[in-house]
Amino acid sequence: MGKTKSKTSHARKRLIETAERLFYAEGIHSVGIDRIIADAGVAKMTLYNHFSSKDDLILAVLQYREEQVNEMFTKSMERHLRKGMSRLEAFFAALKEWFESSGFRGCSFINATVELADGGHPASQFSAAHKDRLHEMLREFIVEAAGNKAATIAPAVSLLVEGAIVTAVMEQSSKPADVARDAALALVSKTSRKRS
Repeated sequence: MGKTKSKTSHARKRLIETAERLFYAEGIHSVGIDRIIADAGVAKMTLYNHFSSKDDLILAVLQYREEQVNEMFTKSMERHLRKGMSRLEAFFAALKEWFESSGFRGCSFINATVELADGGHPASQFSAAHKDRLHEMLREFIVEAAGNKAATIAPAVSLLVEGAIVTAVMEQSSKPADVARDAALALVSKTSRKRS
């Protein structure tokens, strides 16, 4: 019984990882179920044993992607924190590293929301919740750097981050991370001066 569950979990993981790679590189609509099955090396029945539909798979992929993104940012930020950066500075350094990574094609959550074009789709709702979690984390970093009153600039810093992600894709450059960082730190510094 344990073996069957392990084998099942392995097949599910392989399907999610394959779909995540293909969706990110080529887009959700351009990748069909048959392509995912072929690349994952599983039977069609295996996919439908785990996911009731492609929409169900898309949601699972985004949940998996969130785990991967969180892990990537945590590791990158830890390296920069050891260099003496604040958490906000370390976040922007990690953002730049992501922009410079091989195969960078923007934010999976933005991409999915745009492609699905349906705010009621479970994957779009998950993407919106993901962004809420990201923006809350940025708010914490800002408050840590400049105090509670600085929380008012958190929405502006979040917009800087989201704009940097989109611009980095369009320009195929990591420079938008530097522009967003400088603008964010200037806002934080201005807020800190007002507080003192």
